[in-house]
Amino acid sequence: MTRNLMRSLIAFLLLQTALLAHAQLRVEISGVSSNQIPIAVAIFADDALSGESISNIIKADLKRSGVFRLVETAEVLSETPSPDMTEWKTKGIEALVVGSVTRLNDGRFELRYKLMDPAKETSRSSLSLIVRPTVIRMGAHRISDDVYEKLTGTPGAFATRIAYILRADAEYRLEIADSDGENPIIAVRSSEPIISPVWSPDGSKLAYVSFENKKPMVFVQDLASRQRVLVANFKGSNSAPAWSPDGQKLALALSRDGYTQIYSINADGTDLKRLSNSNGIDTEPRFSPDGRSIYFTSDRSGGPQTYRMSAEGGDAKRVTFNGTYNISPRISPDGKMMAYISRREGRFQLYTLDFASAQELRLSDNGRDESPSFSPNGRFIMHASGPTSAGTLAVVSIDGRTRYKLTARNGTVREPTWGPFIK
Repeated sequence: MTRNLMRSLIAFLLLQTALLAHAQLRVEISGVSSNQIPIAVAIFADDALSGESISNIIKADLKRSGVFRLVETAEVLSETPSPDMTEWKTKGIEALVVGSVTRLNDGRFELRYKLMDPAKETSRSSLSLIVRPTVIRMGAHRISDDVYEKLTGTPGAFATRIAYILRADAEYRLEIADSDGENPIIAVRSSEPIISPVWSPDGSKLAYVSFENKKPMVFVQDLASRQRVLVANFKGSNSAPAWSPDGQKLALALSRDGYTQIYSINADGTDLKRLSNSNGIDTEPRFSPDGRSIYFTSDRSGGPQTYRMSAEGGDAKRVTFNGTYNISPRISPDGKMMAYISRREGRFQLYTLDFASAQELRLSDNGRDESPSFSPNGRFIMHASGPTSAGTLAVVSIDGRTRYKLTARNGTVREPTWGPFIK
């Protein structure tokens, strides 16, 4: 684990001593890929030494992805010496995960792992991570990420975080958790609504809208220091913040001059600039990954549709044409696809649009979807699903084959945002 990664994680997780943790989200898997990779994860040597089962965390990650078919084993296998591959060949295992946990004199733990190829009787990858007890689960997620990448060619996103709004006990909470819903903490709590959280590109801050003064205002909060900046408190509504890819600016939806329009502003609240000029309502801006364009929702053509304009403002081009109601555009990390919510036959459902082929794909059978958010590797989309009185966070792969849900044990969970890779 890099020094910068350790610094950011430790500073963030130490906040748990000052913030009240909420019960973790419950995971329910309902769909998997049609071509799963058979894999076995052995019990790591001294697996329970840290109080967490590293092998169980890895197995849960890989199972949740839908890409792997877990072959159960009760064997304890360290990364040294390399285990005999004969038994695993006969079982048709394509990959075997082995490893160990060691407690160091300074209280930290060393996690060692090796990814074996039984057919070739060779090692495909190995890692040695030294982590503090507070980030032991994140270390296990990093091993899962390495397994996922080596076997699929795509970076894993297990060692990332999610943020969401949870309403419980007559209050609103902006909570942050690991990608599997574990280790949740409360970043912001209020008796008034909190909406529209969004991660900064480096994962160190969250922008969000708070109604704490009985009107919508946009804040940016540093997660390590808990210091926050009031970015937008103009006349009228201040809403829908979105970060520029360089983390220097936010796009916003403001009604300060009449109809709600798109503006840009520095992350410290300076240098406000109007970007859109229409006779309709322009809202929900999102930057393209290269920072050159902004996608947004507008009703300038009659009903809400997605449009694209230059990040400097100017003329806008319509992007969505199927259906009369398309909102909440979210652009994939590679810029090739857009997720959005479309209302058709009275049902609000998650769709994707492939920009090159102009092909749409419906990814939900529910009728009350909202707030899509791509995983940082672009392979999954998280969104809120179900009635607002009993909502869950649903996750679906971009091909629609893999699905799972994160459900709050107490309260209603909405408006998820998936954080970036931690560097």
